[in-house]
Amino acid sequence: MPHPNFVILYVDSPEASARFYAALLDTEPVESSPTFALFALASGLRLGLWSKRTVEPAPGGEGGGCELSINVDTHAEVDAACARWTERGVPLLMPPRTLEFGRSFVAVDPDGHRLRVFSPA
Repeated sequence: MPHPNFVILYVDSPEASARFYAALLDTEPVESSPTFALFALASGLRLGLWSKRTVEPAPGGEGGGCELSINVDTHAEVDAACARWTERGVPLLMPPRTLEFGRSFVAVDPDGHRLRVFSPA
């Protein structure tokens, strides 16, 4: 059976969200239009940003009900990523801290989607 390899976030403005994610991920979208943007990441994951006003069927919820998680190798990388994101003005929900599974911080994108950077214990 195939495994999931494509995540789509419903966003207010795909163009604005594409700028946000291009800066955050240090890569440009491979496809971009007023209603959709697509990133093909080195991990093989594809990240789509779709206008919540043009999705069919219309979405029923808002951002924040799930997380886009980014695994890094060391706890120091978690702290460094948080410092870079904070310098860029990315809002934090949780500053870096050590939890039972490892070190982590949580930020949000312009639409309230949670972004977790973590390094396993």
